[in-house]
Amino acid sequence: MTALYRPYLDELDLTYPQYLVMLLLWEHEKLCVKQIGCELWLDSGTLTPLLKRMEETGLLTRLRCTHDERMVYIQLTKEGKQLQHKAAGIPDNIFSELSISTPQLKSLKKELSAILNKLDKKY
Repeated sequence: MTALYRPYLDELDLTYPQYLVMLLLWEHEKLCVKQIGCELWLDSGTLTPLLKRMEETGLLTRLRCTHDERMVYIQLTKEGKQLQHKAAGIPDNIFSELSISTPQLKSLKKELSAILNKLDKKY
């Protein structure tokens, strides 16, 4: 899948994991690192350097919570918000290349979610 996304993401100067983070932030605008990790099934050892690189490129800011310094919030910058418009056509391009219908995609997502939930309970 990452190879399929690569030509589109190269135009945005994003890696596939960075794109997934951006998708979450475009939907929620501000999330704590732990929430992002849970949503993307990434541990903090993988996620923290990824977020630092994204901050260095100006896509997001990391904000430490004032009442609990262990919590770090991730928020989009103006540049990060603007990137959403450039990325808007990516899902349609991917669906087209895969020749997959919306019902097929929903069914696949449901099956994959069930597998991930089983794995989560087991480990």
